[in-house]
Amino acid sequence: MAKAGREPWQAAAPRRSRRSRPKVREAEATREADADVAGVLRRLRDAGEDLLLSDFWSTALETINSCLSKHLEQLSTHMVPLSEALGNLSLNTTSDSLPETYPAHRPLKCVCYGLGNFSTCVIARHQLAFLRLFLEKYQIPPSHCYVYDPLFSPCEIEALQSLGLTVLSENEEGKRSVSGGADPLLHAALVAQPCTTNLLWRNWSYTPSCQMLIIGNSFRGLEDRLLTRVLQKNYPYIAKILKGLEELAFPETSQYSDTHSTTRPYHWFPVSKIRQLPTDTWTYREEPDYGDCEDLEIIRKKPSGPLAPSANPL
Repeated sequence: MAKAGREPWQAAAPRRSRRSRPKVREAEATREADADVAGVLRRLRDAGEDLLLSDFWSTALETINSCLSKHLEQLSTHMVPLSEALGNLSLNTTSDSLPETYPAHRPLKCVCYGLGNFSTCVIARHQLAFLRLFLEKYQIPPSHCYVYDPLFSPCEIEALQSLGLTVLSENEEGKRSVSGGADPLLHAALVAQPCTTNLLWRNWSYTPSCQMLIIGNSFRGLEDRLLTRVLQKNYPYIAKILKGLEELAFPETSQYSDTHSTTRPYHWFPVSKIRQLPTDTWTYREEPDYGDCEDLEIIRKKPSGPLAPSANPL
């Protein structure tokens, strides 16, 4: 029986890297998406429309309305009719839960740190959509909303500016003052806990603390997760203010479980609780130092040009 002839040897063609191709395509898609401001705005508009129709938004409004009504009530220093102060603002809640008066001539303002790359990240895009709905609902002019993330691309900055938002040019590390002006509200969407700590430090006194509303990482969750000594060392201002705040969780939904959840609740500081803090609470004014903090979630400001304590009041 004749042996089957062997096929002539041929050099094998180089194998294509299966792993590299998806990465290349992903990088190309990212560049294409990031370069198209119109496309970014279109996806953001779609995200906002979806959020507006969701159960999450309608339920979240109940939480915000309840807290904001109490907050406005305790800020009533110069009393005027609510309708005169807020115009056509509607909180979509029962009339008996609304304050009848509101501080005069005090526009609401907002600051948002650490939003992320919303041009390519769905979670960041949903958070920005939430922020815009918040501004629209409570009639905060877009120009009164300050946003910053050192990771923003030129395309994202252009998109934010086209929406009328004020993009900060300097990394404040969350050290923005709410005192020195007539602004009663600071709404901060904070992703990094050090930003929250820095914000508290900059406004560490009785009156400014009562002026702030914070939507960010859970203070209570941090307390539960860390040893007391670690919390007091790395996040001293959060540790000291825990008994002076009220924390309200947002609803949990499957659609927005990664965007807004009980890990990013609504914080405010009732006067009744602030008054119960020890009298020496406000004597501690040391600037936070994160030198020993291993899980730092903030991009620090470059050493040149330190931010003065009184800079950038809202």
